[in-house]
Amino acid sequence: MCWSVGILSDHSVLKKFRQDPDAAALYKFLSSNYPNATFHSVYEAGFSGFWLHHRLTDFGIHNIVVNPADVPTMVKEKLRKTDAVDCAKLARELRSGTLKGIYVPGARALEMRSLIRLRKSIVKDSTREKNRIKSLLHFHGIAIPEEFTKHSTGNWSKRFLAWLKTAELATEYGRKALDMHIEQLTRLREMLLEKTRVIRTLSRTEAFAEPLRLITSVPGIGVTTGISLLTEIDNIERFKNAEHLASYIGLVPMCHSSGEKQGVGGITIRKHAALRSYLIEAAWVAIRKDPTMTMAYAEYRKRMNAQKSIVKIARKLVNRIYFVMKHKQEYVPCVV
Repeated sequence: MCWSVGILSDHSVLKKFRQDPDAAALYKFLSSNYPNATFHSVYEAGFSGFWLHHRLTDFGIHNIVVNPADVPTMVKEKLRKTDAVDCAKLARELRSGTLKGIYVPGARALEMRSLIRLRKSIVKDSTREKNRIKSLLHFHGIAIPEEFTKHSTGNWSKRFLAWLKTAELATEYGRKALDMHIEQLTRLREMLLEKTRVIRTLSRTEAFAEPLRLITSVPGIGVTTGISLLTEIDNIERFKNAEHLASYIGLVPMCHSSGEKQGVGGITIRKHAALRSYLIEAAWVAIRKDPTMTMAYAEYRKRMNAQKSIVKIARKLVNRIYFVMKHKQEYVPCVV
């Protein structure tokens, strides 16, 4: 992996080159060749994270990280996309002042976020493994006993796993394949239990105890969802209002309006995937626990389907979450 670097002054392009991903080497080159200059830099957010931003700012470089979708791009740059073209585009827009940097969390918040996100990844892996086991059974014509299918709680219980270990396959190879799937699922379950314990311990620390108490006062928000929201949002002060937070999460509609024609589309495709997922899940719980949410959901269902209705409820949850985090006040459910 190499960096494409473009160096511009106020009026000209000074140098273009490629180098190894080393912030110290880049700063040494800049300070040696352009002494006493004020340096501004930019790069696109991506898989490499924010470590480079922290390293560059430590060297005194004024760096911003931008969302690639927000960078003005000419048609010819879309048709001929290379690292060098992207580099020149970013340098040009930085000099013109059209770029706006995204929020960059601190190193502690980022590492804590990685820990919380790991639990969601393990849950997804567990679901995939369960589907693989069911697929293998179906492929070999092995029917799951009715006692494990008629009730949702029967599936993947200890009794069901014990039955899987005794399921008969034609050869030892099929048995070995199923045993390895069961072993993988068991290992994932143990990891999930361990991560849940870590999150519970984290929730009792001084940094999270009070914010978590406030956010879990909102119906539908439990400890795991609450701590996930806290680590993803990080600093509520960066949002001007609840509408700004909802836009960041991706719980606002798309709009296509021109002149007298007013068009409102479906939910925006631009989103924070994790936060939107958490809020949708919490909304399903909220309509069972909060009478106000129950009534609102019933009203929405009179004119739209369940999926659109629950998105509306999730949007209401954003208002409540913003209030308790911004004002540090516990949420009090309304009495209907």
